[in-house]
Amino acid sequence: MQRKTMAVGSFEVNCSIFDGWIVDPGAEASRIAAALQGVAPKGVLLTHAHFDHIGAIGDLQRMFPGLKVFVHPEDAKIITHPLNNFPPDYPPVAMPDNVVWDIAEIKGCEVIETPGHTPGGVCYYFPEEKIVFTGDTLFNYSVGRTDLPGGDMAALMASLKKLVALPEETEVVPGHGAFTTIGAEKRGNPFLLG
Repeated sequence: MQRKTMAVGSFEVNCSIFDGWIVDPGAEASRIAAALQGVAPKGVLLTHAHFDHIGAIGDLQRMFPGLKVFVHPEDAKIITHPLNNFPPDYPPVAMPDNVVWDIAEIKGCEVIETPGHTPGGVCYYFPEEKIVFTGDTLFNYSVGRTDLPGGDMAALMASLKKLVALPEETEVVPGHGAFTTIGAEKRGNPFLLG
């Protein structure tokens, strides 16, 4: 299945279009919509709700009325938090319409709960395509920070154990930066060694 990933916004979030899903639309809604090439999106999949991953949702919902936003309930609370913005590039956002957490609607996907970077962080694993969208839980030879409100290093380390149990050939699309594989991370990520 084809994936298009583009770095969006000043924080260069990896926003992906995959099988009609929009993963982490942080900014640049018109560019994201153009990448859909006229195909109506199935919905938005949020790995977590930090400002740099949600900034384009309002514009996308105006472009695609009824667009659902899948976000873990623990992170839905973060969306409108007074500190969840970074003006001028990321002003405060209103709670999106159609926020849901019926993960059975995400066909062919295993949703892995991975708290640590945020309380409701998740990863979206598509086993048939051997790809996982890890947001800010796992990066190329690094992991997400835990010094922000709601961060928890012990929870993050437990979450990483779930990810390294995936097949080694699984492609990792993180929330920022270069793509990697589970195997490469098991062998070279200092947070996963020892």
